[in-house]
Amino acid sequence: MQQNQPVGVDKQFLAAPVKSAVDKFQLLPEFLKVRGLVKQHLDSFNYFVKTGIKKIVRANDRIVASKHPSIYLRFKDVRIGEPSIMVDGSPEKITPHTCRLSDQTYTAPILVNIEYIQGGPGQMAKVEKNDVVIGRMPIMLRSCCCVLYGKDEAELAKLGECPLDPGGYFIIKGTEKVMLMQEQLSKNRIIIDTDKKGNITASVTSSTEAIKSKTVVVMEKEKIWLQLNQFPKKVPIMIVMKAMGMESDQEVVQMLGRDPRYSSLLLPSIEECAKNGVYTKEQALEYLESKVKKSMFASDSFEREGRAYSVLRDVFLANVPVHQNNFRPKCVYVAVMIRRMMDAILNKDTMDDKDYVGNKRLELSGQLVSLLFEDLFKTMISEVKMYVDKFLEKNNKTNRFDFSHYVTRDFITSGLERTLSTGNFDIKRFKMHRKGMTQVYYVLNNFTFHHLHILLEI
Repeated sequence: MQQNQPVGVDKQFLAAPVKSAVDKFQLLPEFLKVRGLVKQHLDSFNYFVKTGIKKIVRANDRIVASKHPSIYLRFKDVRIGEPSIMVDGSPEKITPHTCRLSDQTYTAPILVNIEYIQGGPGQMAKVEKNDVVIGRMPIMLRSCCCVLYGKDEAELAKLGECPLDPGGYFIIKGTEKVMLMQEQLSKNRIIIDTDKKGNITASVTSSTEAIKSKTVVVMEKEKIWLQLNQFPKKVPIMIVMKAMGMESDQEVVQMLGRDPRYSSLLLPSIEECAKNGVYTKEQALEYLESKVKKSMFASDSFEREGRAYSVLRDVFLANVPVHQNNFRPKCVYVAVMIRRMMDAILNKDTMDDKDYVGNKRLELSGQLVSLLFEDLFKTMISEVKMYVDKFLEKNNKTNRFDFSHYVTRDFITSGLERTLSTGNFDIKRFKMHRKGMTQVYYVLNNFTFHHLHILLEI
């Protein structure tokens, strides 16, 4: 028996696509009532302060002295406190309206729980501290960290705020600033394209909490090469495969597919590998070790395990994790990249279009602030490590060494405030050089509502 349905409800009519432009514009007011203009920015920033910042700190949670590995500092947890300002050395709660009137920045402290070794190499003791301030984070209005979050109209009126104000912007030195959305190519996705010389390339921009890198596999003069920043010159891809444990050429050919055209296209690369006298995993790692760039910022694990091995595990295709030294997933991913390159060589229609919207993503406020904080946090860790190493080199036992004194700095605070105030994102670590990323809020707000008014009149 069929279930009783409400009388007068036409399900097919309700599920039918909206074809007319006039009908579509009638949906716009309802969309604004439910979603609003800035909900995507608020959701993005809320994800960052609840989850994103914790992942960044967890991926970079240790500072270890170079010559004394037993002396370390570890970040155990991180959270964003309540918006406040420092008055005579003590925090005082603040509202957005007060910041506008007094030309202050609406920020909240970044609080971390730390565990560290206190004392010099001769006398050491483990110490734990909670709610240590490492910087101050500009807070987006109406986000989960804002004092306006969840307030009704009467409470908003007491705080000097308009109930119709959607939020989604920052207050920097008394000025309301909004971050503009940025259109970027998708991260962690294979893109088949051509380089300046017309060679077919397969590139992946890897993005994780620990590291961000770009891997390019290119076919040049019938041979397949790997281009990575850690290698000053391109290296044969077959040597990379052998270094990851895939020593059998036949296995690589079988992973590409049964089509004999794939094996014929791969043959020059196999010959290039044999030409360099590389047949085993050890020989491949030794070859790559001589080609890898020597960095002054390399970690202790790079030197202990070998720079080439560490680059392949942590930097090369960073979006494919290596668990228990199992490189098999990375080998499969490289085989997919090579096969898609060969498909593009055999059929030009399989090339990717960078302008196609499916290959793009919109970066919102949360992602942009996350990138900025990650760069500043990693730079702070490097500076703390440098200062600690200098102090321990002097080996002055009369001074009692306290790791936590080097962490409490204003580096993160000034970096976030300066970037959001000027709108100039200049992050060398991620090769990000953009200007005009932030705009004064009321100008953009008037522009947006003016155009919405025109749309609703159509």
